[in-house]
This record gives sequence, C-alpha cells and structure tokens, in this order.
Amino acid sequence: MRKSEREIKDKAEVEGILARALVIHIAVADGEEPYVVPMNFGYGGGHIWLHTAAEGRLTDVLRKNPTVCFETYVDFEMAPGQNACGWSTKYRSVIGYGKAAFVTARDEKIRGLDCIMAKVAKGRFEYREEALARTSVIRIDIESMTGKKLGL
Repeated sequence: MRKSEREIKDKAEVEGILARALVIHIAVADGEEPYVVPMNFGYGGGHIWLHTAAEGRLTDVLRKNPTVCFETYVDFEMAPGQNACGWSTKYRSVIGYGKAAFVTARDEKIRGLDCIMAKVAKGRFEYREEALARTSVIRIDIESMTGKKLGL
C-alpha cells in the first residue's frame, strides 16, 4: 500500500467491513480480458461465500482459472473541496486475493448460503432441494486481504 497511514491493520476492523458491506466486486481473468462482477456475498469461517447460476460466464471463467481479486467498501461519502482537484472521498474498503472453489457438499452449500442470507435477514433459513441443486455456491479461500480507510 502506497500510503501506509491509510492501512487498516486491525483484522477485526477488516472483518467488520466484510460483515457490513452488501456488495462485493469479484475480478477474474477471462483469457486476456478482465471481467468484474458485482455480487451479493457472505463472510464466514474466514471465507467469502457467493452464489450464482450453475451456468454463465463467471462460472465458466472460474472453472478455467479460480484466481480472484475482490473488493468491497462501506461508509462511502464524497468530501467536497475548494477546487476541482481538492475533492476527495471518505471510505473504508477491503481488497483481497484468493482462490474460488465450487462447493458440492449439501451441508457446505447450506453453510455458505446461510452466510449470504445473514447479511439481509435474521433467523433460520430453509432451502428447497431443487433450488440447492441448480445453485452454484462458491467459496473463496482468502490468500491475502488489506483494509484501507480515508477520512474516517
């Protein structure tokens, strides 16, 4: 990180950002072309959890190359300046890298889906078997991640 004073070194604060953020951007390499997808997600057990259709571009790319970069943020606010180059932003963000794995075991799929659902609802969740069968659950095994904040 170029400006070390912006780095969030407290792991609990970084995990707090992942707990609060509602959308994560997943970047993959589709051959020579970069591809970024905004997704709902969950964070639990030290993993990022995603769900997607069993078929599609993201699924195809991850089956060929499971390496991902992810980014999310919270507390975003524009900070006006006196002139055009004086404007800035306030935010807390997390950027990380990892490997995506398709989850096939029913119990692990449910664990991942529960992490995703916990962001938007409380309680115990039930999943229809036909929905589980046609939904891909992806677990990102995090290799590294960095938190950053500005103006907060």
